[in-house]
Amino acid sequence: MLNVETFITQTKGTGGLIRQSNEDFFVDEVPLTLPSGEGPNTWIHIEKEGRTTLDVVLDLARELHISRKRTGFAGMKDRSAITRQWLCISNITPEELPDLSEVLHNVKVLEIKQNQKKLRMGQLRGNKFKINIRNTNDPKEDKIRAQEVLDSLTVTGVPNYYGYQRFGEVRSTTHLVGKCLVEGDIKKAVDTYIGSPRDEEHNQPYEARKLYDEGKFEESYNLMPKSMRYEKSMIKELMISKEKHGEIVEKDYIRAIESLPKPLKRMFVNAYESYLFNKIVNERAKVGINKYLDGDIIIDQDERWVHEINEDTIQKDLDNFTLNPTAPLLGSKVPFAEGIQGDIERKVIEEENIDKESFECPKTPKLGSHGVRRSIRFKIEDTNVEELDDGISVEFFIPRGCYATAVLREIMKKNV
Repeated sequence: MLNVETFITQTKGTGGLIRQSNEDFFVDEVPLTLPSGEGPNTWIHIEKEGRTTLDVVLDLARELHISRKRTGFAGMKDRSAITRQWLCISNITPEELPDLSEVLHNVKVLEIKQNQKKLRMGQLRGNKFKINIRNTNDPKEDKIRAQEVLDSLTVTGVPNYYGYQRFGEVRSTTHLVGKCLVEGDIKKAVDTYIGSPRDEEHNQPYEARKLYDEGKFEESYNLMPKSMRYEKSMIKELMISKEKHGEIVEKDYIRAIESLPKPLKRMFVNAYESYLFNKIVNERAKVGINKYLDGDIIIDQDERWVHEINEDTIQKDLDNFTLNPTAPLLGSKVPFAEGIQGDIERKVIEEENIDKESFECPKTPKLGSHGVRRSIRFKIEDTNVEELDDGISVEFFIPRGCYATAVLREIMKKNV
């Protein structure tokens, strides 16, 4: 996990490896409500493998010849896993759908039902995970150690870190693009997204990015595989601008950013906020995530601010997870805490050489962020550990927006 070093459990780590195959990482999304069977919108329950949620909905929209805005989903799910979730298509009946098994690659359709309401981002309770950790040190002992960690986290909560999928699993640059946008360097933001090859990338993407960095746009575009659809859409905008005007100016780079799907381009600044949030929580974890510090900004279970702290009951409320301390997803309007927590927050933003107003992103204002306070921990439930021949299998439920890797790193005692 980026910007994370602190562990809050003392148990010896199991070591091991995750995601040795997609089957080792299973996620089942738990929606707030299930479709009723009646209504103008069609919900589709899918199980996918090796594909992101956005990939699947874009394929759906293209196959149905509709705007992507008519598709919906509650949460973004990883590529390197087997995941189950509901998708939604507005104003369409199941009878109007083609045979989705023929048009959706690596996707199983589990159920199709109509519903009155559409499905929107965030409309889920959480996710159930079943994750195999392979090649651990001693599977028999590791089962005991893992359960000890989970029991401890059930009491304290889990540090609410953002996982690598927030920043890009193979190529963790999303937050770097966001940092460029916050700093107002639009050309660098585009260059970072399209170019800047990483050693861990496959040969073809690596070479395509390298060609872009050398200014060979057409050669780069032609070499890019279909999986680089977003880079291709951006570089195409730049090629058109260069052909028309003979040069590329800042507004052309802005247009290239704007060519991306809204969920993706909004993710850049959000990822940078998440990167800084991780650093803040990492420092806070050193003094405790399950206790009140004078000056903390506290939220309740509905994420509403608690303006009056009852010091006689605050610890009991924290122990019951009815209240939680927060840290900022930094933005133009988010307030800092006071006391020790506030000192941590101010130090992090000073080290970045930016201020809160930078998050207005004046050159790309639609991508700016006001910021928000977010809990520094989350509750874990329904835990279980089983021994495997070469490791352990762990199961747990965590709330929406939280990352399983924050749990796994405490079990394995390594960043994952």
